[in-house]
Amino acid sequence: MKTLYSSLFVAILSVTVVTAQKSELCQGAYFTEEQGKMFLANNTYHTKAEWTSRAEQIRAQLREGMGLQVLPPKPKSKPTIYGKMVMDGYTIEKVFFESMPGFYVTGNLYRPTKQQKSYAGILCPHGHGDNPQGRFREQTQKRCGTLARMGAVVFVWDMVGQGDSRQCEHSMAKGLKLQTINSIRALDFLESLPGVDPKRIAVTGESGGGTQTFILAALDNRVKVAVPCVMVSAHFFGGCVCESGLPIHKKGDYQTNNVQIASLTAPRPMLLISDGADWTKHTPDLEYPYIRGIYSLYGKAGNVENVHLPDEKHDYGPSKRKAMYPFLAKYIGLDLKAVTDDKGNIDESQVKVLDQKELEVFDKAHPRPANAVMGNEAVMSLL
Repeated sequence: MKTLYSSLFVAILSVTVVTAQKSELCQGAYFTEEQGKMFLANNTYHTKAEWTSRAEQIRAQLREGMGLQVLPPKPKSKPTIYGKMVMDGYTIEKVFFESMPGFYVTGNLYRPTKQQKSYAGILCPHGHGDNPQGRFREQTQKRCGTLARMGAVVFVWDMVGQGDSRQCEHSMAKGLKLQTINSIRALDFLESLPGVDPKRIAVTGESGGGTQTFILAALDNRVKVAVPCVMVSAHFFGGCVCESGLPIHKKGDYQTNNVQIASLTAPRPMLLISDGADWTKHTPDLEYPYIRGIYSLYGKAGNVENVHLPDEKHDYGPSKRKAMYPFLAKYIGLDLKAVTDDKGNIDESQVKVLDQKELEVFDKAHPRPANAVMGNEAVMSLL
């Protein structure tokens, strides 16, 4: 009887915890546009000390909400890098490595062919999207190849459940935690590569990749420059489980939003890229001034910029990329002239868009490792 009561107590407690967590999720357009505006107006900071205290609180809830107060042990296995393809001014390789024992990060490594004393390192998380997915899309390949031609070592990896990362579904309940672990391990991998300068590390991604960008920058000071594209919004919290599926924005009376999380990048350089057709349509008048105000507390208001494209939509298209290239060139020492034509325009035409099959990591010669855990339940048990 005692065992039965104990089991019932555990079951009731589990249901209570899950219900409480769900009530603390801030998903999609959690605020109205007016509520987002009022939240920022009611949560301003006038001294660096005030903001520093608030920043510590936000970081603590990010870690607690994801269950990342302590990172899982770093795997001892070495990354696998193979299949080098020599392109025009850059190379592409296939990569897989463990972020946790039994879970593999999969992606492509772009490197400049020109030898340098040291290289900037850039992480390129991608957003949601199909046909083709993620890292195989033209906008992603163009971005990575051009940055490599500018002299950077660039790594792009799969969102959970996309591309070669098929050990679980993207909708897995703890996708946000897993993707954040993958981002941190991707940064570990990038820094481990020969010649990569740890003082010149940047991260830039669009949409869900923009969320990964500002969360990684918030949690890891190894990121020196951040460019979140079409994502930082006062009222929209991310529509996917991998962005807002865990209680990182709210707990009890505590509340934050993605503007404040992105502000944790301060005073490191950050470029906000926004457009007129999604939740970033108010960035020049709302989100950007607020974040600039945070930067001003450090005396570094000039370190944050905004490029707004009111007639464009939600993507990482040519105009958005051409805003990003000079910003990264300025702050992490890239060669902008290497991708500039005689008229001074950025030219991405030297980057060839490859077929998905040419970029996929796992094949008959390089199968998914035998220790890879498969299925949502198995991956959840790792987490």
